[in-house]
Amino acid sequence: MNSTEFEGKWNQVKGEFKQKYGKMFNDDETFAEGKFDEVAGRIQEKTGKSKEAIREEVEKW
Repeated sequence: MNSTEFEGKWNQVKGEFKQKYGKMFNDDETFAEGKFDEVAGRIQEKTGKSKEAIREEVEKW
């Protein structure tokens, strides 16, 4: 496992935590951030791209 794959896994865990926190405190913005982190982590793990590169690609859509 290289560092990008590890970072992708970490982003998934962080995203899941943010989603739970957002649900617990009814914070839609934190929940949405968590969802993005989770999806970005999965993409990062598969492609090896950085989270910032993934964010830029999503913003272009």
